[in-house]
Formats: sequence, structure tokens, C-alpha cells
Amino acid sequence: MIAIGGVIGAGLFVGSSAGIAEAGPGILISYALAGLMVVLVMRMLGEMAAASPTSGSFSEYADRALGRWAGFTIGWLYWFFWVVVLAVEATAAAAILTGWVPAVPQWAWSLLVMIVLTATNLVSVGSYGEFEFWFAGIKVVAIGAFIVVAGLAVFGLLPGTESVGTENLTGHDGFLPNGPGAVLSGMLLVIFSFMGSEIVTLAAGESAEPAKMVSRATNSVIWRIGIFYLGSMLLVVTLVPWNSDKLADEGSYVAALNQIDIPHAEVIMDVIIVSAVLSCLNSGLYTASRMAFSLGKRGDAPAAFARTSSRGVPAAAIWASVAFGFVAVIFNYTSPDTVFTFLLNSSGAVALFVWLVICFSQLKLRRIIERDMPERHTVKMWLFPYLTYATIALILFVVGYMFYDDDGREQMIMSTIVGVLALGIGLALHRPGGSDSGTDGAERARAAENANS
Repeated sequence: MIAIGGVIGAGLFVGSSAGIAEAGPGILISYALAGLMVVLVMRMLGEMAAASPTSGSFSEYADRALGRWAGFTIGWLYWFFWVVVLAVEATAAAAILTGWVPAVPQWAWSLLVMIVLTATNLVSVGSYGEFEFWFAGIKVVAIGAFIVVAGLAVFGLLPGTESVGTENLTGHDGFLPNGPGAVLSGMLLVIFSFMGSEIVTLAAGESAEPAKMVSRATNSVIWRIGIFYLGSMLLVVTLVPWNSDKLADEGSYVAALNQIDIPHAEVIMDVIIVSAVLSCLNSGLYTASRMAFSLGKRGDAPAAFARTSSRGVPAAAIWASVAFGFVAVIFNYTSPDTVFTFLLNSSGAVALFVWLVICFSQLKLRRIIERDMPERHTVKMWLFPYLTYATIALILFVVGYMFYDDDGREQMIMSTIVGVLALGIGLALHRPGGSDSGTDGAERARAAENANS
């Protein structure tokens, strides 16, 4: 259930209406392109993770393939991304909860959800998994129910509805009302809702059957994205005109449910969104702490991060991650237009950097896996190396377009500045060409194989 629901980010529920407003029904192409990119990246990551599962995931693979400077850089950037997400999601959950119980101030709700989920992560890995199982279950059931109900309404099979046909897809200035370029702009708005798909490869390092878990999640990512993202979005833009004010005012899913007269649609979606947000917060804390734990084991973070408690959890890494999250929450309330905006923009494009590093790491590790551990090569990237190069080109195109796009430029510039800063520190600590460069990746890969045997 975690693997199935993990691909459903909170952004699908709260950010899709902006994409529809930008690209119209063409948002389906935006989701398809973004989904294709994620499928290919996940296939590459799955290939490496199935052969050598580890809590450091792509950061450790970059360490082995490209050099310790690469593992250091992408590991800390990824940690930074998720601790900022902690603040964003805690604030989003608090905003909804305050609407339900106005007597409790928003900051108190933010504090409460952070404390509760910190406690669950400190108890044991099983506590994280238990909470995430139910959060993921709510998301899966919600999207599944929406697809069934909305699908019946589209064909006029729901009582009180008539078949809507393709009017909303092809009418209102056509399928691409704002032109083909809007598809790319829409892609920038939706692509980051896929961030988090890679979490399963970090969690695999602590599972009983890591290779099997990674293989199953990687192989199913195509239909998960196809059904949950493309399927639900197709129904939304079929039921609701893309230029309807309801999309912006109510959100895409609420607008679609209200269109077919489903009672209490807003309340239902608020419950689902809170679940999705708490799921993201729970996973974000788990992911940030495990990345800090991995960095600590490799000597790229304080040694305390590499130590685990009697319950088997990296307590210091969890506390450090949640502490930064608490600070970011404070900035969201005290300096929302300055410090917090900087944190958001400077971490926003990290997903693209992570995906690029995964591609370059797989280019090198694929041959090492084939040569040194063929029995573990259970997940294979399709059409290697051609699709890997094509994915790199697609990601670089998106990066370039973000510099060109008015809405994405500031985020890309700020993220690049932070990325260059992290890279500079990584290069200073781990000089390329030295004993810890990527030239001994095969040796480190074999060592990792022996450790996982």
C-alpha cells in the first residue's frame, strides 16, 4: 500500500488546478511528459536499488559512480528539500485544521502535527510504516472512489447525470487553448508533485526483502501514474471546463465533484488533503532523517547522525531534521515574503538535480552491476543507454525552460545558487581525482554488495 500510495503527492490534490488554468485540457500532455520522465528515472533508480539497496539510495549511488563530492552534494540538497517540505506541509495541514477548530491558532496546529509525527518516527521504523500505510490507503481509496464516481458521471451512468461527451476537452478554444507552449508551462507546475516517488528506495534499505520491494514498486510505477494522475485529471477536465472559475476557487477535485452534485465535496476533499499532507510530512521527516543518517555513515555529516537508538532509529538525524523544519515553520509565520520564500525557491528545483544525478550514476553503475553482480541485476533499464541519454536531455530541457519561463526563473536561479554552494563544499571536501573519486566506484560497489549479502 505504501508503494502504491507513495506516488500520490499532495500536489495532485492542491496544485493541479493551476496547471489546468495554464494549459487547459492540454495539462494531460503535461502530466504525461512529467510522468514519463519519472517512470524512466524510477526505472534507473530501481535498477541500482534492487542490486544494492541502501538507506542512502541515489546519494550513495552517486558516491560510488561519480565520486564522494557528488554523493555529498546531492545528499545534502535532498535533505534541504525535505526539511523545507516539512514546514510547507505542516502549515498546509494547520490551515485546514484551523478551519475545523478555529479556537486553536494555526501555529499551534503546525506545532502539534510536527510533534506527533516526530514522535512516531522516533518510536520505530514500524511506526512510520504503520502511519504511512493508513495515509497511503486513504489516498488510494479516495482517488479510486473519485475515478469510479466521476467515470460513471462522464458516461451519464450516475443518477441525475448525462453523458458530457468531449465538449469540455475540445470546446472552449480547443484542446490547447493557450497554445503548445502552455503545455511546457503546465509541466513546470505539475512536475514537482511527483517528487517523493523515490522514497520507496530509501525505505527498502530497512525492509525484510529490499530487492523484492524495490522491484515491485518500480515495475508498478507506470500504471500508478497512469491511473492516479492521468486518469483522474482526464475526468476532471472532461467534467469541468478548463476556464471555469470553480477550478481556482474550489480546487480541481472539489469542482468536479460539485459539478455532479456530490454532497459535502469540500469537506470530503479537506479530509483527503489533510491525509495527503500528513503523509507527505511523515514521509518527508523519514526521508530527511535517513539521508542525514546515510551522510553521517559516510563521514559527510556529524557522526551522531550515524548512530541509532535502542529502537533502531537514527534519533539525532531525526531531531536535526525536525529542528530545521520547526525553524522554517517559524519563518513562514514571521517572514513569509522574505526568508520563507527564499527557502521555497532555493529548494524548489532540487528534484531536477536529483533526477539528473540518478541518470548519470546509472550510466556508470549499470556496467559495474552487469560485470560484478549479475545475479542481482533483476531490474533493468529499458533500451540502455539510449533511454538514459534521452531522459538526461529531457531533464536538461526542462531546466533550460525554467530559466526561460517567467514563473520558473526565480526558483531555478535560487536553486542553482544553493546547488552550486553545496557543490563547492563537496568539491572542497572531496577533490575529484583523489582516492575518493568516482574511479574506484567498482570497488565501492563490490563492498556494498558484500555488506548487503
